[in-house]
Amino acid sequence: MNIASLLTKTAQRFPAQTALAVGLTTHCDYQSLAQRVASIAGFLRDDLTLQAGDRVGLIMKNCPEYVEVLFAILHAGLAAVPINAKLHQKEFAYILQNSGASSLFITDDFMAQRDELAAQLNSSNSSQPPQHSQHNSSSVISIQSQNYIALYNHKPMPLQACDPDSLAWLFYTSGTTGQPKGAMLSHRNLMTMTQSYFSSVDTLEAGATLLHAAPMSHGSGLYTFPSIACGGQQVVCQSGSFEPDEILQLIHHYPEVSMFAAPTMIKRMVETTPAADEDTANLNAIIYGGGPMYVADIKAAMARFGNKFIQIYGQGETPMTITCLSRADHLVQNGDTDDDLDNRLASVGCAQMPVEIRIADDQGQALADGEIGEILVKGDTVMLGYWANPAATARSIVDGWLYTGDMGVIGQHGYLTLKDRSKDLIISGGTNIYPREVEEVLLQHTDVAEVSVVGKPDPEWGEEVVAFIVTEDQQNLDEQACDAWCLDNMARFKRPKHYYFIEQLPKNNYGKVLKTVLRERLASL
Repeated sequence: MNIASLLTKTAQRFPAQTALAVGLTTHCDYQSLAQRVASIAGFLRDDLTLQAGDRVGLIMKNCPEYVEVLFAILHAGLAAVPINAKLHQKEFAYILQNSGASSLFITDDFMAQRDELAAQLNSSNSSQPPQHSQHNSSSVISIQSQNYIALYNHKPMPLQACDPDSLAWLFYTSGTTGQPKGAMLSHRNLMTMTQSYFSSVDTLEAGATLLHAAPMSHGSGLYTFPSIACGGQQVVCQSGSFEPDEILQLIHHYPEVSMFAAPTMIKRMVETTPAADEDTANLNAIIYGGGPMYVADIKAAMARFGNKFIQIYGQGETPMTITCLSRADHLVQNGDTDDDLDNRLASVGCAQMPVEIRIADDQGQALADGEIGEILVKGDTVMLGYWANPAATARSIVDGWLYTGDMGVIGQHGYLTLKDRSKDLIISGGTNIYPREVEEVLLQHTDVAEVSVVGKPDPEWGEEVVAFIVTEDQQNLDEQACDAWCLDNMARFKRPKHYYFIEQLPKNNYGKVLKTVLRERLASL
C-alpha cells in the first residue's frame, strides 16, 4: 500500500482533468502532475540517493508545488515532514534535527535562511540520522528555482511499494513537555482517513474544487488525499494567505468548492462586507475544526452562507478523524426544541466510521454516557506513535487506545461535547498553543523568576494567550520587553497578547500553580 497510488489511479482515469490551480490560473492537469511527481521522486532516490523511510522536510507556504513535492516524497517511499511555515527559525531547527530530515523543500520566502536550514540537515541529532549527509548542503531546494523546474524532466521512478504501516507523514504537534512531538502517520492511517472522509464527512465528484485557505502543512493538506482520490481540482489562493475577499471571489469562479477552515477564518468571512455581485452558489462545504465554534457564530455563518457547514474533531495523532457534525446536524430535526439544536451545535458530532470513542476515568475505565472524562480513540487512523519518543508513545497509546488529553462527555444519540482540556492546550485561531512552550521561552529571560500562561476566551480568536509573570528581585520588566523577547525566540502567533506582572503565583500545598485561580482572576481584569 502506498497512499500516492491515489494519484496514479486518478491520472489514469482523468488525465486531462485540471489537478492544480493558483488563483484563476491552471497549474497542471492530472497527467502532468503524475509525471512531475514520478520525476521528482526519481531525483530524490537517484540523485540524492535517499533510501526508503528517509525523511524529507517541507517549509513552504501554500502553493500548487506543495502537492507535487508531498506526493513525490510518498511516491518514492520516503516520509514527508510538513512543517508549519509560521514557526520560528529555532523551531524549524528543532524539527529538522529531531526528524533527521535528509533534504528540504522551501518556498522563496525562506531563501535568506537557506544556509541555516542546510546546517540543521547536516547536524541532525536524531536517534536515526540520515545515512547520506554528504548531500545535505545542496539538499535545500526552492520550488521557485530553475533547479526545481529542471526536476520535471528527471527520469521518472515507478511507484514504490510500501508496507501499510510504514511511515508516510511525520506530523509535528506541540507538546506539554515544551518541545513538539512527531506523530508518525502511516500509509494505512492516511488511507483510512481518506476513506473516512467519504463515509463520514462528505461526498466529492470528479472536478469538484478543494480550496486551500488554511495551511497545507496541517488539515488542509491532509484533505489533499480525498480530493485527489476523486479527481478533484485543488486551488491555492494567489495571495498565498487567507484573504476573505479573495476566497469569496474564488468560490464564485470554481465549481463545487469545499474548504477546511478554522472558526476564526469563518468569522472573518461572515464579517466581510458582501460584494454587490456576491454569489456563493458554488460553495459545497466549509469543513471547520481546530478550535471551539460558538453557537452564535455558526448560526451567523449559516445565515450568511446557508447550510454549507460540516464540523470535524481530530488531532494530529488521529488526523481529522474522531467525530463529525454533518450538514443535517446543523438544522432543526423532527422533535427538536431550540435547546436540542443549540446543544447539538455546541457538540463536535458523532464518531466517524472507522473509529471507536470511549470516555474514560483516570484509570482508563469506560464511563457511562453523560459522565465527563478523557476522550480515548481507537482505530486504523491512530498514529504509530511519537517519533524517537517511546516514553511519550507509551503514555499516549495504551492497549490500542489513544489518550487524547481532551475532556468530553457523550450525550444523547452519541454526540460528543468537548469540555476542559486536561493538557491546558490553548487553541487560538485554530492553532494549537501549549502554555509550557511559551513559559519555557519566557523563563529564559534573566528578569523572569516565574511565569504561568493560560488561555483567555476571545470572541474572535477563540482564545488568546495570556502570561502572568513574577520578576526577579522586583526588576522593572514591561510588556514591550517581554514581547520583544518572545518574538526573538518563538513563532509570532504563540506569543502572549497580554502580560500581567504579579508578586506571586497562586499555588497549592504541593507547589503546583493553580491555573484555575489565574483564569478566575482574568475574568475580573
